[in-house]
Amino acid sequence: MKITFRPEAEAELFEAQAWYEQHSPGLGFEFARAVDGAIAKALRDPLAYSRIADDFRHVVLRRFPYSVIYLPGADELLVVACFHHRRQPDSWQGRVS
Repeated sequence: MKITFRPEAEAELFEAQAWYEQHSPGLGFEFARAVDGAIAKALRDPLAYSRIADDFRHVVLRRFPYSVIYLPGADELLVVACFHHRRQPDSWQGRVS
């Protein structure tokens, strides 16, 4: 299955990784590993995670207050957000049509 990132999701991921790395060396790497783990889980069983809107689902990261929001498809996993839990809950929905 192919993984595709929306540009906004990729920017959120890199921004969060840089923030964690700046605050504690090595923590940015741990954040990236947590994101990789969440995406790997979604790839193994895309429909196993909670539906949050329409067909969009999310995987909660271990150790970090973030979720990876994705849209499962037949042969693609579209990552639409790397979402911090303190943000407005529906703010990511404006980027999908």
